[in-house]
This record gives sequence, C-alpha cells and structure tokens, in this order.
Amino acid sequence: MSAFKIDFLDHVAIRVRDLDHSAEWYERILGLKKYKLEAWGEFPVFMLSGKSGIALFPANPRHEAIKLKSRDIRIDHFAFNVTMADFLKAQEHFNSEGIDFEFQDHHYFHSIYLSDPDGHTVELTTLMTDPSEFYRND
Repeated sequence: MSAFKIDFLDHVAIRVRDLDHSAEWYERILGLKKYKLEAWGEFPVFMLSGKSGIALFPANPRHEAIKLKSRDIRIDHFAFNVTMADFLKAQEHFNSEGIDFEFQDHHYFHSIYLSDPDGHTVELTTLMTDPSEFYRND
C-alpha cells in the first residue's frame, strides 16, 4: 500500500513555438480555459479543464541543450478523460473545425488522437466498461 494517494493528473508541461497560438488552439479546439497569472510573468500559460491540463512553455529550438534532449526524451502523448457523451461531441466539434483525428479501440477505453500546432499528440479517452470493474483496488 502506498503512503499517499494521487488524486488526478494536474498538468503536463510542453514546449511550444508560439505561446499565444498554442493557447488559442487549446481553447478553441479542446475548450481549455487559459490561466496566465501576472506573478508568473510571460509563462507558463496554464490551459485547464477543471483541475487537469497543460502548462505551455516557450521552446527555443536553437538552444543546443534543448535539441540534444528532445532527440531522445519527449512526451509521447497526454490524455484527458471524458464521458461518452462528450467523446461523441468532441468528434463532432473536430469534424466541424476540420481537425484530423484518429479513433482507436483499446477494449476498455475508446480514444481519439489529434495533434496540436507543435505536433504534440493529444488523446481524449472514455471508459467503455463499468468504472467499478476497471478501477478496482485489489
């Protein structure tokens, strides 16, 4: 048994080419709310749905340390959980915006994947079984 319990995914930090463009995309396409606090300066820009989201930081592709790290270590994707109703609404929204996405059946979950303006893979996922059966504590 763990000494503590994690409640939810707080955020994933990602580096982007254009903070404003990325923030606008996440707001328009995924409906995330922008939190840019004066005390933090220009960044990070938090994009949240409830208590979960992403933190946007500027990328500097000319910086050698960033280039070296980004070749081998990167975020594969990050996922937001949604209800089945919102999963279907999201697909309609993406279609109306002309946003390409890919559906995948993961047996217990159905997921759709899309790319943000910098090529980060964003997943929306919905549970296809009874939560008490999937999230058991045995």
